[in-house]
Amino acid sequence: MITKATIEDVSSLNKLINSAYRGESSKKGWTTEANLLEGSRTTEKELTEIIQDKKNTILKFTKNNDIMGCVLLIKKEHHLYLGMLTVLPELQNSGVGKKLMQQAEIHASALGLSKIVMTVISIREELISWYKRNGYVDTGAREPFPVGDVHIPISNEPLEFMVLEKKIS
Repeated sequence: MITKATIEDVSSLNKLINSAYRGESSKKGWTTEANLLEGSRTTEKELTEIIQDKKNTILKFTKNNDIMGCVLLIKKEHHLYLGMLTVLPELQNSGVGKKLMQQAEIHASALGLSKIVMTVISIREELISWYKRNGYVDTGAREPFPVGDVHIPISNEPLEFMVLEKKIS
Protein backbone atom coordinates (compact mmCIF):
# COMPACT_ATOMS: atom_id res chain seq x y z
CA MET A 1 0.00 0.00 0.00
CA ILE A 2 1.30 3.47 -0.91
CA THR A 3 0.34 6.35 1.36
CA LYS A 4 1.73 9.71 2.44
CA ALA A 5 4.40 9.57 5.16
CA THR A 6 3.91 11.48 8.40
CA ILE A 7 6.15 12.71 11.22
CA GLU A 8 5.52 9.37 12.98
CA ASP A 9 7.34 7.64 10.08
CA VAL A 10 10.58 9.66 10.34
CA SER A 11 12.59 7.10 12.34
CA SER A 12 11.57 4.20 10.07
CA LEU A 13 12.20 6.24 6.92
CA ASN A 14 15.64 7.27 8.17
CA LYS A 15 16.62 3.64 8.81
CA LEU A 16 15.26 2.51 5.43
CA ILE A 17 16.93 5.25 3.37
CA ASN A 18 20.32 4.92 5.04
CA SER A 19 20.22 1.10 4.81
CA ALA A 20 19.48 1.24 1.09
CA TYR A 21 22.08 3.83 0.11
CA ARG A 22 25.06 3.46 2.45
CA GLY A 23 26.96 0.89 4.45
CA GLU A 24 27.08 -2.89 4.30
CA SER A 25 23.32 -3.43 4.28
CA SER A 26 23.01 -1.39 1.07
CA LYS A 27 25.32 -3.80 -0.77
CA LYS A 28 22.50 -6.39 -0.76
CA GLY A 29 20.74 -4.24 -3.35
CA TRP A 30 21.85 -2.87 -6.69
CA THR A 31 21.22 0.83 -5.92
CA THR A 32 23.92 1.18 -3.27
CA GLU A 33 26.17 4.24 -3.12
CA ALA A 34 28.50 2.56 -0.60
CA ASN A 35 31.35 2.34 -3.15
CA LEU A 36 31.07 6.10 -3.86
CA LEU A 37 30.08 7.73 -0.58
CA GLU A 38 30.19 7.21 3.14
CA GLY A 39 28.36 8.89 5.96
CA SER A 40 24.59 9.03 6.16
CA ARG A 41 22.26 9.59 3.21
CA THR A 42 19.85 11.54 5.39
CA THR A 43 19.03 12.32 9.02
CA GLU A 44 15.89 12.33 11.13
CA LYS A 45 16.20 16.13 11.39
CA GLU A 46 16.31 16.50 7.59
CA LEU A 47 13.35 14.13 7.11
CA THR A 48 11.31 15.99 9.75
CA GLU A 49 11.99 19.30 7.97
CA ILE A 50 11.06 17.74 4.60
CA ILE A 51 7.73 16.40 5.91
CA GLN A 52 6.88 19.70 7.63
CA ASP A 53 7.33 21.66 4.37
CA LYS A 54 3.95 21.82 2.58
CA LYS A 55 5.47 21.65 -0.93
CA ASN A 56 7.02 18.25 -0.13
CA THR A 57 5.43 14.83 -0.04
CA ILE A 58 7.09 11.57 0.94
CA LEU A 59 5.16 8.56 -0.29
CA LYS A 60 5.78 5.32 1.56
CA PHE A 61 5.20 1.74 0.43
CA THR A 62 4.15 -0.40 3.40
CA LYS A 63 3.58 -4.10 3.83
CA ASN A 64 2.47 -5.57 7.16
CA ASN A 65 2.89 -2.08 8.69
CA ASP A 66 6.59 -2.01 7.74
CA ILE A 67 7.91 0.67 5.39
CA MET A 68 9.58 -1.13 2.48
CA GLY A 69 10.05 1.82 0.11
CA CYS A 70 9.62 5.56 -0.24
CA VAL A 71 10.06 8.49 -2.58
CA LEU A 72 10.41 12.23 -1.99
CA LEU A 73 8.32 14.49 -4.23
CA ILE A 74 8.85 18.25 -4.23
CA LYS A 75 6.41 20.57 -5.98
CA LYS A 76 8.36 23.13 -8.01
CA GLU A 77 6.93 25.92 -10.14
CA HIS A 78 6.93 24.00 -13.46
CA HIS A 79 7.69 20.40 -12.50
CA LEU A 80 7.71 17.77 -9.77
CA TYR A 81 11.16 16.92 -8.40
CA LEU A 82 11.61 13.24 -7.55
CA GLY A 83 14.32 12.25 -5.08
CA MET A 84 15.35 9.61 -2.55
CA LEU A 85 13.58 6.80 -4.40
CA THR A 86 14.29 4.01 -1.95
CA VAL A 87 13.47 0.31 -1.78
CA LEU A 88 14.60 -2.06 0.94
CA PRO A 89 17.73 -3.74 -0.52
CA GLU A 90 16.23 -7.24 -0.23
CA LEU A 91 13.14 -6.13 -2.20
CA GLN A 92 14.90 -4.35 -5.05
CA ASN A 93 13.84 -5.73 -8.45
CA SER A 94 10.42 -6.67 -7.04
CA GLY A 95 8.47 -3.82 -8.67
CA VAL A 96 8.19 -1.59 -5.58
CA GLY A 97 10.28 1.18 -7.19
CA LYS A 98 8.11 1.14 -10.32
CA LYS A 99 4.96 1.38 -8.20
CA LEU A 100 6.37 4.39 -6.35
CA MET A 101 7.33 6.05 -9.64
CA GLN A 102 3.85 5.44 -11.06
CA GLN A 103 2.35 7.03 -7.95
CA ALA A 104 4.71 10.00 -8.41
CA GLU A 105 3.26 10.49 -11.91
CA ILE A 106 -0.27 10.44 -10.50
CA HIS A 107 0.81 12.99 -7.87
CA ALA A 108 2.36 15.26 -10.55
CA SER A 109 -0.80 15.09 -12.66
CA ALA A 110 -2.96 15.92 -9.63
CA LEU A 111 -0.82 19.04 -9.11
CA GLY A 112 -1.19 20.00 -12.77
CA LEU A 113 2.49 19.42 -13.51
CA SER A 114 3.51 17.90 -16.85
CA LYS A 115 7.00 16.65 -16.06
CA ILE A 116 9.06 15.01 -13.36
CA VAL A 117 12.72 15.93 -12.90
CA MET A 118 15.38 14.08 -10.92
CA THR A 119 19.13 14.12 -10.43
CA VAL A 120 21.29 11.00 -10.40
CA ILE A 121 25.03 10.70 -9.80
CA SER A 122 26.32 10.63 -13.38
CA ILE A 123 28.59 7.58 -12.96
CA ARG A 124 25.69 5.39 -11.72
CA GLU A 125 25.20 3.88 -15.18
CA GLU A 126 23.05 0.90 -14.14
CA LEU A 127 20.65 3.16 -12.25
CA ILE A 128 20.49 5.72 -15.07
CA SER A 129 19.71 2.89 -17.53
CA TRP A 130 16.85 1.75 -15.28
CA TYR A 131 15.38 5.27 -15.20
CA LYS A 132 15.73 5.53 -18.99
CA ARG A 133 13.89 2.22 -19.41
CA ASN A 134 11.14 3.81 -17.31
CA GLY A 135 10.75 6.82 -19.59
CA TYR A 136 13.29 9.32 -18.25
CA VAL A 137 15.68 11.13 -20.60
CA ASP A 138 19.01 12.86 -20.00
CA THR A 139 18.43 16.61 -20.34
CA GLY A 140 22.15 17.23 -20.89
CA ALA A 141 22.24 19.40 -17.77
CA ARG A 142 24.71 18.65 -14.98
CA GLU A 143 24.79 19.95 -11.41
CA PRO A 144 27.65 19.93 -8.89
CA PHE A 145 27.57 17.23 -6.24
CA PRO A 146 27.21 18.65 -2.71
CA VAL A 147 30.04 17.64 -0.41
CA GLY A 148 29.68 18.08 3.33
CA ASP A 149 28.90 16.36 6.60
CA VAL A 150 26.39 13.96 5.06
CA HIS A 151 27.80 13.20 1.60
CA ILE A 152 31.45 12.16 1.97
CA PRO A 153 32.93 11.00 -1.36
CA ILE A 154 35.31 8.03 -1.22
CA SER A 155 35.48 7.52 -4.99
CA ASN A 156 38.45 8.71 -7.03
CA GLU A 157 36.04 9.73 -9.79
CA PRO A 158 34.66 13.27 -9.64
CA LEU A 159 30.96 13.22 -8.79
CA GLU A 160 28.26 15.31 -10.43
CA PHE A 161 24.53 15.01 -10.92
CA MET A 162 22.92 14.21 -14.26
CA VAL A 163 19.49 15.82 -14.66
CA LEU A 164 16.84 13.43 -15.99
CA GLU A 165 13.24 14.24 -16.81
CA LYS A 166 10.05 12.54 -17.88
CA LYS A 167 7.15 14.27 -19.55
CA ILE A 168 3.80 12.95 -18.32
CA SER A 169 0.35 13.38 -19.77
